[in-house]
Amino acid sequence: MEKFIIEGGHPLSGTVVPSGNKNAALPVMAASLLTEEEIVVRNVPRIRDVEAMLRLLRSVGVECEWLEENAVALCAANADPRELDPALCVPIRASFLLAGPLLARFGQAHMPPPGGDVIGRRRLDPHLDAFRALGARVSINGRYFIDAPAGLRACDFFMDEPSVMATENAIMAAALTPGSTVIHNAASEPHVQDLARILLGMGARIEGIGSNVLVVHGRSELGGADYAIGPDYIEIGSFVALAATTGGELRIRDVVREDLRMTELVFGRLGCRMEYHGSDLIVPPNQDLRVTDDAGDAISKVEDGPWPAFPADLGSIALALATQSDGMVLIHEKMFENRLFFVDKLINMGARVLLCDPHRAVVSGPRRLHGERMESPDIRAGMALLIAALCADGESEIGNIRQIDRGYERIDERLRELGARIERVPAERVSV
Repeated sequence: MEKFIIEGGHPLSGTVVPSGNKNAALPVMAASLLTEEEIVVRNVPRIRDVEAMLRLLRSVGVECEWLEENAVALCAANADPRELDPALCVPIRASFLLAGPLLARFGQAHMPPPGGDVIGRRRLDPHLDAFRALGARVSINGRYFIDAPAGLRACDFFMDEPSVMATENAIMAAALTPGSTVIHNAASEPHVQDLARILLGMGARIEGIGSNVLVVHGRSELGGADYAIGPDYIEIGSFVALAATTGGELRIRDVVREDLRMTELVFGRLGCRMEYHGSDLIVPPNQDLRVTDDAGDAISKVEDGPWPAFPADLGSIALALATQSDGMVLIHEKMFENRLFFVDKLINMGARVLLCDPHRAVVSGPRRLHGERMESPDIRAGMALLIAALCADGESEIGNIRQIDRGYERIDERLRELGARIERVPAERVSV
């Protein structure tokens, strides 16, 4: 176990290069199972979730080799559709992303329940409905047994929710199924787009990338590919909030502005300005963070939703930012009922936050925070606590930082380069 020791109150300034999108890296690596040929994935973040996915792929016979710091080669020529080891599935929910490729290529997938963050109920029904629509049989007895002895068949189906991972499983399975599969109410996040683009490189043809209707023209065989995934827009939003709350000036290199439109709108509502110089994003220093009320002098509201709405993964980050903004705002987390259950830690630091119910919190700022001892419950809440600690007076300790390491590459090293006073030290588990 390790923890962070943080001395707050120091502006974060400088230049940072964002990591690759971890939510794209995981399904793109899983797609290696669709072909016997090698695929090379570039701009892969070296984080715990990626290492967990590589262990899982190796366990079913995929050869995985790091070519350089952030590029990995994968070859599934000798893959074996054996039942997955439950212990390897516990660390990440993305373990279930192997179901679609295994089913399409080998006709079966025997899957333990996936693990990952405990942020509320996360249904597997959309995945199973997609497999059934493609002609598979599904049985559940503590584990998920999915098979298609006669092979999958192209189809036209409607997802009951725009689940990101279910969409990814569906398009991977459809890409290796001859014919045209139409997926309605599909997710369209940037990481879904990344997966679709590598499948294009592997030989599938996909129409509607970036929309909620995808047409996948599958093939009986797919080839190799060499693909660089895009920058992580969630990490970029996190760095923007870090700079704004500490009063620093930050340049973030080579962003995709199209992926940040809603983040720019919502953070702007909290008083945080984002400027662009070419492909670089600039966070100006010493911003006057002030909440913009809704029309009629009504309390402003920040709410998440499926893409292109405000990303659920930035809800915790927006809440931390709101503690330093002058005014009152309602944070409405619609998608996960446990995601706001870290606000007690911010309250202990001096924040004024009223948790109305599992989905809504009212934040009144600005409040000068003070250092505390706390523990990270999940990836994004951990980053929200890190933001709070870096702008607080005094020293803070954050335990269970393996959660933060799951989603943010070398975060302590990169923050020190920006002027943060943060150290990683061995620790016993911090009591809640």
